[in-house]
Amino acid sequence: MVRRRIALQLALILAPLTLLPATALAAEPEVVIVLRDGRFEPAEVRVKAGVKIKLVIDNQDKAAAEFESHELKREKIIQPGTRATINVGPLKPGRYQFFDEYREKTTRGVLIAE
Repeated sequence: MVRRRIALQLALILAPLTLLPATALAAEPEVVIVLRDGRFEPAEVRVKAGVKIKLVIDNQDKAAAEFESHELKREKIIQPGTRATINVGPLKPGRYQFFDEYREKTTRGVLIAE
């Protein structure tokens, strides 16, 4: 009797999950961009359009950086030797520039949604 009640409660809890699209249960793709020697690596990142993604910025420089993108409407200060996760999307097809605001002229990159 107790087992039957537990099984019924579990079924009631899990039943709504079957109504979710498979993509809702899948983890968001993660893209790691390393900041080293004043450069983003890779400086050009290609992702699938229409999908939410996690940008992980790994600051391996000795100085803080400020990841910024006007097109993505994101900015984040990242201390040296740390990582920051920046959620973006779903993105329309196109090019999305990003840069380190502290070294804007030399530290630039682009996210391309296809």
